[in-house]
Amino acid sequence: MRYAAITERLAGLGGAKWQVHARAKALQAKGVPVIQLTIGEPDVATPAALLAEAKRAMDAGRLGYSNGRGEVALLKALAARYTKRSGREISPQQITCFPGTQTSLYAVMMALVGEGDEVLVGDPMYATYEGIIAATGAVAVPVPLRPEHGFRMQAADVAARVTPRSRMIFLNTPHNPTGAILRADEIAALGAVAKAQDLWMLSDEVYEEMIFDGAGFASPLDQADLAERVVVAASISKSHAAPGFRSGWCVGPQEFADRLLPVAETMLFGNQPFIADMTALAVSAPSTVARGMAERFGRRAGMIAARLDGVNGLRVHEPEAGMFTVVDIRATGMSGEAFALALLEEESVAVMPGESFGAALAGWIRISLTLEDAVIATACERIAGFAARRQGKAA
Repeated sequence: MRYAAITERLAGLGGAKWQVHARAKALQAKGVPVIQLTIGEPDVATPAALLAEAKRAMDAGRLGYSNGRGEVALLKALAARYTKRSGREISPQQITCFPGTQTSLYAVMMALVGEGDEVLVGDPMYATYEGIIAATGAVAVPVPLRPEHGFRMQAADVAARVTPRSRMIFLNTPHNPTGAILRADEIAALGAVAKAQDLWMLSDEVYEEMIFDGAGFASPLDQADLAERVVVAASISKSHAAPGFRSGWCVGPQEFADRLLPVAETMLFGNQPFIADMTALAVSAPSTVARGMAERFGRRAGMIAARLDGVNGLRVHEPEAGMFTVVDIRATGMSGEAFALALLEEESVAVMPGESFGAALAGWIRISLTLEDAVIATACERIAGFAARRQGKAA
């Protein structure tokens, strides 16, 4: 039988990256007490007020079809949020709602790039980015995010990789997997490259409210001179501990939003009204749970650094935001994938291989910060002991 070219483009870009996570789940199903530090799910329940609003909306009959752009109340709430943040008027017509950030990013990519175009994207990158770029027929051009720059994208590295086929700079700030946050001056420098080369800037900002103490947030959307070329995507999945509700959006120029609308309507003709009502309530004020999560995750990142950095050759990069920290395990002589698989089998600790996020993180692992402090401490003891044994073998 014949298949569409997209199936070939996406081959190997899906579930294969999550093999350690899948193996850990299989072991757990058999009763093995695995410490699961692979994925990032909020460590608190969805706020009761949001659940109550969703139930109220369902009881009120908010169960019918919506429209392609999104429910009016949600669009207005998002417009008010981004108007306040950016300091300039953002209209509801600049916003399109989707079931989660992932769907939003896919639709935006479909609307802005196509066959043979190039997307400049940070390496390491979130594991699905390669797929959403490849789905369009475009080509991902990795831009190394270097530890010596705090894993923050540098304008010079982008400029060195621009070609006549370049169409977009794809940002993720705060960044998954490293927890890095782009500074306003770095964004301005990237924006200068985008303006000089007539490139779009797409910014995934799903971790915006998950900033650790001492850090600040900046967005290209908030720089007025970049407004005509910036699209931002986000959701309530992380910030409001509501991943299962799949409620996200994107914000961009008016013309872009109008051109995106038919793309959105061919994917999913409108999101669920009762979830939109819940989301409107969520985004109308700061999250009631994000600050607590950020405090806990930041503390746990510090715990991991204190227990592992410099121990048995391991080096820890401390994040500024998000749900993860990354650890350089190259002193063991192992790849991140081999380390993660062996750590799971020998110590029942599941972490993500750095290679799942790009070539620049080969020889690293990513550790989730979402389990309790005592569990994180136990995992660190096992990782340190495992690294000691492996480093000895490598020597």
